[in-house]
Amino acid sequence: MNESKIEKLLTRGIKEVIEKEHLEKRLRKGEKLRIKNGADPTAPDLHLGHTVVLSKLKEFQDLGHQIVFIIGDFTARIGDPSGRTASRPALSKEQINANAKTYFKQVGKILDIKKTEIYYNSEWFLKEGWSEVLEVAGKFTIQRVLERDDFEKRIKSGTEIAINEILYPLMQAYDSVKIKADVEVGGTDQKFNMLAGRTLQGRMKQAKQDIITVPILAGLDGRKKMSKSLGNYIGVAETPDSQYGKIMSIPDSLLEEYFTLLTDLTFDKKGNPRDAKMRLAYEVVKIYHNENEAKKAQENFVKLFQKKEIPKDIPEIFAEKGEKLGDILVKNKIIASKGEFRRLVKSKAVDVKGEAISDTSSVVARPIVVKVGKRKFVKIKI
Repeated sequence: MNESKIEKLLTRGIKEVIEKEHLEKRLRKGEKLRIKNGADPTAPDLHLGHTVVLSKLKEFQDLGHQIVFIIGDFTARIGDPSGRTASRPALSKEQINANAKTYFKQVGKILDIKKTEIYYNSEWFLKEGWSEVLEVAGKFTIQRVLERDDFEKRIKSGTEIAINEILYPLMQAYDSVKIKADVEVGGTDQKFNMLAGRTLQGRMKQAKQDIITVPILAGLDGRKKMSKSLGNYIGVAETPDSQYGKIMSIPDSLLEEYFTLLTDLTFDKKGNPRDAKMRLAYEVVKIYHNENEAKKAQENFVKLFQKKEIPKDIPEIFAEKGEKLGDILVKNKIIASKGEFRRLVKSKAVDVKGEAISDTSSVVARPIVVKVGKRKFVKIKI
């Protein structure tokens, strides 16, 4: 059984393994390895793109290896420059701490947190101070740092690079030294930082960590990477109905990638794409909620989109007679802003009694059911 699990771990949903023969040999010998992954808590919510790495960590954990998770509360103050065309705005200590709390609640849907070692890298960066950082910096060259593509592009375009951004890969590398990582797992955008870990470990007389890179998950649009800022994401903490509906909206071209990176299921290339999406959506909801919620989400989707019925369990909110519909929806956090309401109305995405409204100043005079976008329903009572 372990042989097949090792084979899957090193092949399914993998972009590259450095050094594969070395790592495979250690896995087959049954050595207990320390598997590193780190995250800067720059946002409170995880999306399915983040779970590609976490699922690979889960495979290691199921084989008995030690997952070591680093919360980059110190490095988050700098911001990872990977894939960026400009510096990331600095976060406050309060923002970072609030994000970190939410982060682990969501990570616990995939990893067994009780079996996971967790460190905050401020533990060593604050304690050791600049003298230690400067000593480590002497073991890394500026030529090596400037090899990275994103820095090269920014230099050519005339976009500034801050000194602390140059130190970022060094600091992530130092995390590997501190925890004595055997393996580091991350997205392809983290390859430079992970290779920096190998280099620094070697120069500080440690065994070099092996590296596993996994693909970056495409977003719902099928073109750009999944990102909250681009609005093309599926959140780990989203409702079952929302997760199910979003999966059903993906282009057919994403099906094989989503099956491979998000589930253990096999994708049937010859099957009906709609049936494949329903199978995928069911599995995703089951993973992040449970099977009962997956069944309900599927039933709701069929009623709503195939039978054109209004779902039974829709939220109820209350309003004063004559209050503007847009104000009601914003006040109750159904939508984010009046600007969003105007955009939705303009694109005919707000329905009352099955008909799209066209007046952004519409008022509510009696109880109604409102459909906002493709999947969101709300019952307004007076």
